[in-house]
Amino acid sequence: MNSGKSIFSQLMDFVPRYEFHKCVQRYNGHHKVKSFSCWDQFLTMAFAQLTYRESLRDIQACLRAAGTKLYHLGIRSRVSRNTLANANQVRDWRIYADFAQMLIGQARRLYANEEFGVELDQTAYALDSTTIDLCLSLFPWAKFRRHKAAVKLHTLLDLRGSIPSWVVITDGKVHDVNLLDQLVFEAGAFYIFDRGYLDFARLYRIHQSSAFFVTRAKSNSEFCRLRSQPVDKSTGVLSDQIIRLKVFYSRQGYPEKLRRVHYLDTDANRRLVLLTNNFTLSARDIADLYRCRWQVELFFDVATQCTSSYVTEVSGRAVFRSPCSSIGLMCGVV
Repeated sequence: MNSGKSIFSQLMDFVPRYEFHKCVQRYNGHHKVKSFSCWDQFLTMAFAQLTYRESLRDIQACLRAAGTKLYHLGIRSRVSRNTLANANQVRDWRIYADFAQMLIGQARRLYANEEFGVELDQTAYALDSTTIDLCLSLFPWAKFRRHKAAVKLHTLLDLRGSIPSWVVITDGKVHDVNLLDQLVFEAGAFYIFDRGYLDFARLYRIHQSSAFFVTRAKSNSEFCRLRSQPVDKSTGVLSDQIIRLKVFYSRQGYPEKLRRVHYLDTDANRRLVLLTNNFTLSARDIADLYRCRWQVELFFDVATQCTSSYVTEVSGRAVFRSPCSSIGLMCGVV
């Protein structure tokens, strides 16, 4: 007979309970709570995430089947569907958002010296989004198309350790480029994103924040070449140019010089035309930085596999359970 601790309990030992209670006290999370504490709610939802539970009834049935082991899992209260639904509806979500940010901060310190494919002293972030399809009849607020609902998961991924440092969920109609208005840019850091985020006025705000960006140029972009720099074509770099935007409104949004790198990606057999405001890194390093952006795509693949977007039933209606806290939890544990 196994007399040791369960795997779930061993995982939860890595979670700083003192910091969690600080978050609960910050938002008065135990106001009018009799038995089912915020810590019990957290453990229940973490157990549901790690064991791929698909509904509140599934959570209740699974935990009641192991009723004699709940104490050893750390859960001190009897878990029922109505109690869990009420806790998910009433309790302040900022408790778990703050706790997730604290876990992310701990994980980022652990991976501060991790290599990610480019020799770079500064922090590098990849920004992208993924669309999660929903049922329109259950989620009428998640506007996307006429007969379809969806939400977008916008993620800013720290490439050292592939840790999300910023996550926002919006309805499916919000354009990716609008999320640049919500970011506070870190001086000296690199921000890497696809051409869906290409807006020269917003890029200039990154430049004014003393940060750097690497993005793809659109096929219809017009520019004036000021000079060309020597390149080694054996590395895949076809050209390295200093340019200035030609179109009036584009030049009005970004009046400074830009760097244009033309790169042949032999692995994917495609040509990339990249724009950046960094003039010190080599052209090959700029191309490698952009190729590292695919780490956020791999993160989305893992997140959608490990994150069950099940429905929480609250007061006779369906509410989508955000995967953000679970992603933050898993990153903190790792």
